[in-house]
Amino acid sequence: QVQLVESGGGLVQPGGSLRLSCAASGSIRSINAMGWYRQGPGKQRELVAAITSGGSTSYLDSVKGRFTISRDSAKNAVYLQMNSLKPEDTAVYYCNAKVTVVPGVRGDYWGQGTQVTVSS
Repeated sequence: QVQLVESGGGLVQPGGSLRLSCAASGSIRSINAMGWYRQGPGKQRELVAAITSGGSTSYLDSVKGRFTISRDSAKNAVYLQMNSLKPEDTAVYYCNAKVTVVPGVRGDYWGQGTQVTVSS
């Protein structure tokens, strides 16, 4: 079993910053990729940013230049630094990890979600 625990959400004014953290624990042989998704009110869940085991990153167009994803492989952790936040960034943010539990067995795991609200 693999658990992902997120932290760092909250209420922030437009233009402000937040840093989300996510740590994975449990039966982990290796983590192939980690990422952050979000789901705003009345919207579908979308991929915000992802990072591979090799450190390659990708971003949703609307967050490029404002958000930065990073990971600490030793801690099985991933972070999302969010700057210049806008009201349209308001959503529940979910951490995702693609985990190899044992050789040949991979799973897709999710955190419980953390609310980010951008409002004055």
